[in-house]
Amino acid sequence: MHNKPSKPTHAYLRLHTGILLAGATGVFGRLISLSELPLVWYRMMIAAGVLAAVLALGGRIHRPTLREAWRMGCCGALLAIHWVLFYGSIKAANVSVGVVCFALNGFFTALLEPMASNKRFSLRHLLLGLITLGGIVLIFGLNMQFRTGIVIGTFSSLFYTLFAIASKRVQSATGVESSAMLLHELLSGGCVLSLAMPFYAMRYPSASLLPQGCDWLFIPLFASVFTIGPFLTQLQALRSLSAFTVNLSYNLEPLYSIALAMLLFNEAQELNLSFWMGVSMIVAAVGYHAVCGKRSVFVKPDEQR
Repeated sequence: MHNKPSKPTHAYLRLHTGILLAGATGVFGRLISLSELPLVWYRMMIAAGVLAAVLALGGRIHRPTLREAWRMGCCGALLAIHWVLFYGSIKAANVSVGVVCFALNGFFTALLEPMASNKRFSLRHLLLGLITLGGIVLIFGLNMQFRTGIVIGTFSSLFYTLFAIASKRVQSATGVESSAMLLHELLSGGCVLSLAMPFYAMRYPSASLLPQGCDWLFIPLFASVFTIGPFLTQLQALRSLSAFTVNLSYNLEPLYSIALAMLLFNEAQELNLSFWMGVSMIVAAVGYHAVCGKRSVFVKPDEQR
């Protein structure tokens, strides 16, 4: 008779399934023919519809006050800008460059979060962030063909850091649960992009705003399973695993993205030694940060979120 997998084992399986789904989101930047702004608009609006249906079935739709709506709306705008820049980076370079630039959020967080919370700067976090920055500079300086993508990806990482800091502060101030807050952020981000769409169409008249061919299959899949899926699996994993374990495991997301890009697009041929030297520096910084983590892997039942 076979023993059933333990609850932590199930949690790990859900967690890494979610990380794999999240890692695949960068791949859709190359699979889908739409440019970055309409691509993100479809992602946010469809994902908002799917998440609204999930929350409605559970009776968890939150009706915010005007002040809450404004604050969550600002977070949604930052998320929309981050996603547009992230997919712009992928289209200007490739998936690997886009996801590696995302690692700069550790450096930006080390600089900006203490300023936002009036706390002391962490020397260790700053040093790790500088190592990551060094890796990006190495990739940037020696890969001339990816320069535009790296610049866009750097700003993408900056806006994600601003979004993460703002979202954390708004959630702490309002007490709105994560899933309900994400719904409002998706809706508000989609509305911001809707306002920007006419100006984008005038600036880039040749850009298609409607999906073409396989886009009709990829976009709904991308916006539902690969956008809402990672979020829901992360929430489920947090019921059995510590927040430290979940956040640490998500450091594997760029590696999953790069592996998938190499498998699907043979991107290894596009990357040279300087890229891998820069990636090694970033992985070393992430690994050292992991070793320094002292929180337990599992949480007790009364500590579950």
